[in-house]
Amino acid sequence: MTTDYADQRRWSLETQMVRGATERSQFDETSEAIFLSSGYVYKTAEEAEKAFKNEIERYVYTRFRNPTVSMFEKRLALIEGAEECRAMSSGMAAVFAALACQLNAGDRLVAGRALFGSCQYICAELLPRFGIKTDFVDGSDLKQWEAALSKPAKAVFLESPSNPGLEMIDLKAVCDLAHKAGATVVVDNVFATPILQKPFKFGADVVAYSATKHIDGQGRCLGGAVLASKEFVMDKLTPFMRHTGPSLSPFNAWVLLKGLETLELRVNRHCDNALTIAQVMEKQKGITRLLYPWLPSHPQHALAKSQMTAGGSVISFELAGGKEAAFRFLNALKIVDISNNLGDAKSLACHPATTTHQRLSPEDRVHVGITDGFIRLSIGLENIDDLIADITQALHA
Repeated sequence: MTTDYADQRRWSLETQMVRGATERSQFDETSEAIFLSSGYVYKTAEEAEKAFKNEIERYVYTRFRNPTVSMFEKRLALIEGAEECRAMSSGMAAVFAALACQLNAGDRLVAGRALFGSCQYICAELLPRFGIKTDFVDGSDLKQWEAALSKPAKAVFLESPSNPGLEMIDLKAVCDLAHKAGATVVVDNVFATPILQKPFKFGADVVAYSATKHIDGQGRCLGGAVLASKEFVMDKLTPFMRHTGPSLSPFNAWVLLKGLETLELRVNRHCDNALTIAQVMEKQKGITRLLYPWLPSHPQHALAKSQMTAGGSVISFELAGGKEAAFRFLNALKIVDISNNLGDAKSLACHPATTTHQRLSPEDRVHVGITDGFIRLSIGLENIDDLIADITQALHA
């Protein structure tokens, strides 16, 4: 298949997900090939020299680029509407690379306070070791963003919806403020996926994903991706990746390519199931706080509706009775599994205070709404009646 990306950018989303960036070998295979090769050979020493001088474009070493990985990168870029994409070994590798490739000692990062635990660690503890200052703001409070970005900053990092509190951030407003302060905006879009939300549309400069979540969607492999302009990728991200090595396995890239083929179908089913379950849970006793962006009761419901096309696969809620009640609920589940992953075909539940966000201080957890009775539900693709029955009986427990 000869790739004409100008034509492919005009394809519909569904066609891009199935056929985008497909490159066939001389064997004309139907499914994308897995190029499990660490290196590549050259016809002459002169060709190798030119390749390493970047005088010719070709594959040199799989730590740099690989044909299967390139297909995944190009297809995801088509779906996201990005100029370039670079795939990495995990979502956290992607987040760290997106920030570290552009930040230097003395720079200032402004970040939303509500972050996944490992993202919070990078911003609060790891980057400051290298002389980078991080200022945190409550993401839903535009006045705090205005104050933090009233002086120069190098980068902004945020999640929307956030993990696990489903906090929504006004992307356009924050991007406008950030650009006036000279900052590059990096958005972790993992909860929304490229199906439900397009951060570039609102002014974001960089989008990061844990492809481990919805893009794989079946708990098989790790992966991550960073999408941005060609200038950002070539000048900042590629040199960082080339010399630090967070490369994605070609086999994992092939699995993720297969995941992209069904991503829209799965995400839409996730959203339908999650909304129905959230509506049922609204009527249950013992829940003191229920968060789902598509419920009118969500504090930023209107913003969610303006930025996303559906509510996503995650429901978060708080049980009266704290940790004891939360553990009783989790232990009573018969279909839903206890797991810290999300975006899977299987419905999963976790207790953030003792798992994904356990390293935060009790005060910091409370600040972002993670109490001892707080639970995150990732709704899967099972029969909706079976899921409702399981969650309801666990709530009664």
